[in-house]
Amino acid sequence: MTSEDVQQQPSVPDPDLQSLQPLVGTWKVAGGAQGEVAFEWMDGGYFLIQRVDLEQDGQRVIGVEFIGRERKFGEAPGDDITSRYYDTLGNTFDYVYELDVDVLTIWAGERGSPAYFEGRFDAEGTTIAGAWVYPGGGGYGSTMTKVG
Repeated sequence: MTSEDVQQQPSVPDPDLQSLQPLVGTWKVAGGAQGEVAFEWMDGGYFLIQRVDLEQDGQRVIGVEFIGRERKFGEAPGDDITSRYYDTLGNTFDYVYELDVDVLTIWAGERGSPAYFEGRFDAEGTTIAGAWVYPGGGGYGSTMTKVG
C-alpha cells in the first residue's frame, strides 16, 4: 500500500449520504425519548454529525453520532451509510441509515437487524413520525419536529 492509496479521497461527497440532507437542522423529539437532536454536515460533506440531548426513562443522555461510509485503513468505502454513536452514559452504538423517498430507516447494528427505527417524513419535511422496534415486541413511538 502506498501513501497515495491511503490519501485517495472521492472527488465529491457520496450521493447516498447526501440523501440525508433533509435531516440537517434542529429537531424537537417527543415520545419514548424527549428532548432535542441536531444534524449538521462536517466540513467537506463526507460525514453528517448528530448531536443528541434527550431524556429517556428518567435519565438524561447527551451524545454525538458520526454518520457516513466506513472506510477502513487502506480499503474502499463500505457499502452502507453507517454510524457510530457515543454518549455520556458510556454507550457506543453502531447503526445503518437508509432514506427511501420519505421513509427513514435506522438499523441498529447492521442492515436487516430486528432492532430498528422506521419513520416517515410529512409532505413538508418538517416532521418525522415513527417508532423504534426492538426484538420481542419492545420499542416506543417517536416524533421529531423540525424547529431550526
